[in-house]
Amino acid sequence: MNQPPKPFGKFAAFKDFCRKTWALTRPYFQSEEKWKARGLLLAIVLLNLAAVYMLVLLNEWNRVFYDAVQEKNQPVFWEQLGRFTYLAFAFIIIAVYRFYLTQLLEVRWRAWMTAHYLQRWLSNHAFYQMELARYAPSGAQPATPDNPDQRIQEDLNLFTTYTISLSMGLLNAVVTLLSFVGILWSLSGPFAFTLGGNSFNIPGFMVWMAVLYCTVGSIITHYIGRPQIRLNFLQQRYEADFRHHLVRVREYSESIALDKGEAVERAQLDSRFSTVLANYLTLIKKQKNLIWFTNFFGQAAVVFPFIVAAPRFFSGAIQLGQLMQIASAFGRVQDSLSWFVDNYSSLAAWRATTDRLTSFEDSFRALAHTQQALAAINSVAIDESARTLDTQNLTVSLPTGAVLLAGISLHAEAGDTVLIKGPSGSGKSTLFRSFAGIWPFSRGRTTLPANTMFIPQRPYFPNGSLRDALAYPEPAGSYSDEALRQALHDALLPQLSDRLDDEDAWSQKLSGGEQQRLAIARVLLKKPAWLFADEATSALDEAAEKTLYERLVAQVRQAGGALVSIAHRPAVAAFHDKQWELEKLPEGSPALYGLRETRR
Repeated sequence: MNQPPKPFGKFAAFKDFCRKTWALTRPYFQSEEKWKARGLLLAIVLLNLAAVYMLVLLNEWNRVFYDAVQEKNQPVFWEQLGRFTYLAFAFIIIAVYRFYLTQLLEVRWRAWMTAHYLQRWLSNHAFYQMELARYAPSGAQPATPDNPDQRIQEDLNLFTTYTISLSMGLLNAVVTLLSFVGILWSLSGPFAFTLGGNSFNIPGFMVWMAVLYCTVGSIITHYIGRPQIRLNFLQQRYEADFRHHLVRVREYSESIALDKGEAVERAQLDSRFSTVLANYLTLIKKQKNLIWFTNFFGQAAVVFPFIVAAPRFFSGAIQLGQLMQIASAFGRVQDSLSWFVDNYSSLAAWRATTDRLTSFEDSFRALAHTQQALAAINSVAIDESARTLDTQNLTVSLPTGAVLLAGISLHAEAGDTVLIKGPSGSGKSTLFRSFAGIWPFSRGRTTLPANTMFIPQRPYFPNGSLRDALAYPEPAGSYSDEALRQALHDALLPQLSDRLDDEDAWSQKLSGGEQQRLAIARVLLKKPAWLFADEATSALDEAAEKTLYERLVAQVRQAGGALVSIAHRPAVAAFHDKQWELEKLPEGSPALYGLRETRR
């Protein structure tokens, strides 16, 4: 049974939207840049007020100038042309600096918000955990925002631009209305008529007609243009999805080419673009309907004041200058009252952008709450003095809620070499993620020694110079060229030792084996005491694998640490003296897998 609508539901939703918008806007104007931001905003407001004042002066100029034309008063005519010259020049100066300072505030605000959101996205593994939440069942984790990169890159830009332009436009409209409504009231005169034998006199008739005209127009505009809010929201999402898949095709170009997957990728890109196009065509149709009305509304407003004021002009009650002043004042009042009509498409786009950013903000808050709750049941302590890896009552689950490992306790000492074995999908890599403290679906306590490095299955190399890729995430300047070249030689990459300053997309340029050797070169360069290697040599031949494992074992033992590896090859097992094997448990067990420890 449908629930009856709550009273004032729309008003409550509007208040909630305003609250969230203010929550997005306030931080910058209370930040370390608050005085610059407030100063720029104040200057822009003053320039907008000055622009409205110039319009008032130009409105008065209209009356004097056209009266001089009607009376053929040549001295006043030329005098007013000279006055118009400096009025126009002042208006131009105000317009130029209003534009410049507005753009400057938009750029500064966007730069601050971008830095603010990048800091939050890249802190506490938020970017990683947001992606993991995509695989969780609905309701199990906080809602994950689609395309966070697009929200940071595009939505922040649109939000700052629309917020400033629309708020300053609204300020202009309000001040213009207050400035010209009195002029229009005094000029329009009363409207007298007889109805049912009674005489009526309506003072300021033109003002009331402008209010009625714009009120009706605003209501009609809202009902015609309302669907654009949702369509703009979806358009930004679909565009980002399409762009994201294009980037994936570029990143995985070699794999796609080897698989001859061009037709599949083309079909997927066509499907995504068809969604973009279909939504955009629907948006265009809705915009067309709105433009039909707003253009009719705007054109009718041009002649409306002349029609209403014409009887007084032809009766001789007012002169041509007053008629033009009335038309100008009515136009200013009508423009002010029609701000909502004229800016509805921009308001719809701003509302969609704001909704996307507020949902992004909500996801950060929900994630912080989840992290705080998980911290009470799961912790990873990095102990500078520890010489052992210890886990106590560690339970590791999947995002779906399935428990991989339940209540296990592990111990590795300095000098150990430990091999983790088990069938694919048994949670070996997930166990590493729990050791590192980045896996949010685990409970228990882990003590991790300092000076630790992890080699993931798919190492990451930033686009840029080879020296930056080798030293990542530390600055390349922390290491001498000799140390960088020696690490490449030790990792069996002598052919790259003279290419330290070459810039390239190394994740695509290098083969799988070269990427694994470059990841090992990082280890040999940084010399960690504890090393966790996840299939670190799976793409290498046996001879290269043997050489590199010998060097890795020698490296960690020399540093007083240990090596923990995930591998399937028997040859790798020979370098380890302890084994943790994951075994499938029978149905009904508290976990999918158990762990058995053996020694060679």
